[in-house]
Amino acid sequence: MATLTYVYADKTAVLGPLAVYAEPHSYDLCENHAERLSAPKGWEVLRLEIDLAVQAPSPDDLEALADAVREAAQAPPPVAGPTETTRRGHLRVLGPQD
Repeated sequence: MATLTYVYADKTAVLGPLAVYAEPHSYDLCENHAERLSAPKGWEVLRLEIDLAVQAPSPDDLEALADAVREAAQAPPPVAGPTETTRRGHLRVLGPQD
């Protein structure tokens, strides 16, 4: 896995290690697509070294994920909001909450 970002001012596509947080203009690619990536004419692809051993999830990561899933499964169901009774164009009338 790798993350693709662009530096538009330099006409450069940067392919590096998988990002740890979401960026609005970055794209996560699988290994196959990361290897086959090409840039538009006049652009350069900068490939940063990706250490695949670092990206493998540790037992602690997997346990934290399992704990989060268990916690979400035990959460109470969300409270229902008001129901829509009438709609007129982009406006809508909401009925009382039950």
